[in-house]
Amino acid sequence: MKTELKPNEQIIKQGVANLQKGPETVGGNLYMTNQRLIFEAHDVNIQGGITEIHLSEIESSEKCWTKLLGIIPIMPNSLAIYTKSRKEYRFVLFGRGAWAAAIEENKNS
Repeated sequence: MKTELKPNEQIIKQGVANLQKGPETVGGNLYMTNQRLIFEAHDVNIQGGITEIHLSEIESSEKCWTKLLGIIPIMPNSLAIYTKSRKEYRFVLFGRGAWAAAIEENKNS
């Protein structure tokens, strides 16, 4: 993990994931700490970098479809995260139900 953890921050869950950024599905790793979700893109992606979502900002999550080019639904294997500021993040990952449960359990901690 490249991102530095804050004081009293601990990793709860981690796994490989893709983040849908417009037409590109960006590959990387997703980490959930007791404070935030952190997506770190692999260096080979066109759109790289780190995406952070504070757990306290998450309004809800729901299972959804992966979309080809960000438009055409192709597989029901994604998890959409909605923030209180109306942003949407779509992650393609294994065990999306377990991720959703972990987020729900920890978002108000």
